[in-house]
Amino acid sequence: MKKPGFFDKDKPRFWKQAIALIKALIKALIKALIKALIKLDSVAAPPQTMKTDKLFYRIFLWQPELIAELVPGIPTDCQFDYSAPVVKEQEQRIDGLFTPVGDDNPDLPLVFVEAQMQPDRGFYGRFFREVFMYLGQYEVSRPWRGLLIFPSRSQGFGVETPYRLLLDNLVERLYLEDLIGRSDLSPNLALLRLLVLPESETPQSARDLLNVEASEEVFRRRLDLVESILVSKFPQLSLEEIREMLDITQVRLEDTRFYRDVLQKGREEGREEGREEGREEAQTEMLLRQLTRRCGELSDMQRQQVISLNSGQKDELAEALLDFRGMEDLVRWLQTDEN
Repeated sequence: MKKPGFFDKDKPRFWKQAIALIKALIKALIKALIKALIKLDSVAAPPQTMKTDKLFYRIFLWQPELIAELVPGIPTDCQFDYSAPVVKEQEQRIDGLFTPVGDDNPDLPLVFVEAQMQPDRGFYGRFFREVFMYLGQYEVSRPWRGLLIFPSRSQGFGVETPYRLLLDNLVERLYLEDLIGRSDLSPNLALLRLLVLPESETPQSARDLLNVEASEEVFRRRLDLVESILVSKFPQLSLEEIREMLDITQVRLEDTRFYRDVLQKGREEGREEGREEGREEAQTEMLLRQLTRRCGELSDMQRQQVISLNSGQKDELAEALLDFRGMEDLVRWLQTDEN
């Protein structure tokens, strides 16, 4: 007869010991996991960065004279179309391209604009690579210029030596930090300065900008851009709080043309509606021109669809077209909007 072994004789005790060991391991794992989660939760979240890329190009589109102000040799009355074209190699998209409207002056340059607000050691190489890929792909015959907008000189954007001739002769660089201490800024540059001013100085600077002599149309456009910048800069505030910060009732002073023409003299309702319709028609025409440049010639039905959009929908389409790559994107957007 076989003699009982250890596992046969002490089987109950063995399993008790095994279960106890497993429980101890599980408890240890749970404690370690809790400590890791507590440590992870205590790590400070990375600071939010302003989403300024599209905001910059909106500023340029609504203040077209800013291009002439920053790039020497361009007439102040020159009109541009904005696009963000894709070059074939690796489907790289150029952030901003301003093309002179019409062919009357072939010597007016294309202007490649890029606002780089974060450090990027490969920036210069990427920028010039995209420029020359575009020039070759689209067989450009016009001259070209570059406009680069940086927050400060202290941030790194890569080695300049291989691109020195291009940077010195064809590219303008605007460092926003240089605008902070200046008192001789044009309204356009004062608008850009809001992006880098300390938060404590921003509200008063914004109110001062809105006090600058301006027509009704320019005032409304400037107010919209100021609000957009402050919404990006103060994401924790609502639009109502932003408007309270601006204290609109105080910026419409009696010595401004806006106050005299709109608040003091008043406007007949029909005349005001006519002006509003005129502004809307101009914005619609610009939107159609941008869509044609980005997507190709629109059919009569597509043009009518765009024209029939309400103001809010047109704003959404203007925002969306910055990411369009062709007619298919427009068709898809219009179909989605109808649904």
